[in-house]
Amino acid sequence: MLEAHPQVAMARPARPEPKVFLSADAVAHGLDWYRDTYFAHDPGASLLGEKSTSYLEYATAARRAASMLGHAHIVALLREPRDRALSNWQFSTAQGFEERTAEQALAENLRQARRWDPAATSSSPYAYLERGRYADYLRPWFQEFGAGVHVRFYEEVVGNPGAVAELYDTLGVDSRIRPPGLDRHINASRDHAPALPHELDRRLADYFADSNRRLSELLGRPLPWPETSGSRTSD
Repeated sequence: MLEAHPQVAMARPARPEPKVFLSADAVAHGLDWYRDTYFAHDPGASLLGEKSTSYLEYATAARRAASMLGHAHIVALLREPRDRALSNWQFSTAQGFEERTAEQALAENLRQARRWDPAATSSSPYAYLERGRYADYLRPWFQEFGAGVHVRFYEEVVGNPGAVAELYDTLGVDSRIRPPGLDRHINASRDHAPALPHELDRRLADYFADSNRRLSELLGRPLPWPETSGSRTSD
C-alpha cells in the first residue's frame, strides 16, 4: 500500500527483507550508506520506507533505528492474534519449517516454545503465540519514537482505501492520490486457515486476554476484534 504511492520509495530489494536494524554492523555503515544501498532506485521520493517484520520483536532494533534515523515514522500493522497465529503457521508450513497440524502446533506452543535455529531465520518460525502479544513488543518502539509510532489494524485497513488514504496523510504524503488496487487483499489465500476445536480456541483467547487488554490501554482505544470468534473453530 505504501509502495503504490508515487511519493514513497520502499527499500529494494524487498525480498529478502533488509533487516538493517537487526545488525549493529549494518547500522555502523551510517545513514548515507543506508540511502545509497536501498533507495537509489527512487532518489526523488519524499518518503523512504523499509518493511522488515522481524523488527517488532527486537528492542535492539528500535534503539538502532533511533540512533541512525533520529525521527522516523514507525508503522505497525497488527492482526487479531489467533488469526495471525494461523497465518504464521500456514507460512511456516509453506516454507518447509513446520510439519505439525495447526491444532498440534498451537496446542504445543501453549505449553512451551519450540527450539529453532537462529542461523536459518531472523526470528523463530514457531513463535505463533508469543508473536501475538503485541503490547510487549511495541513498548520499546514507543519509548524510542513516541508519537511517531502509528499502529493500524489489518481488520480496519484491508479493503478500505479510505483507511489507506488516512495513513498516507499521517505520513505526510498526498492523500488525494489514490493508486489503483488499494482495495486489493494481499495474500488472501492465507485466510483459508484450518478450523480449530472450540476448546483450543478458548484457551488461545485466554492466553491473549491480558496482552489484548494491555494493548488497548497502550493505544487508548478499543481493539477491533472480539474476544471470541467462531470463524476459526469447529465442533
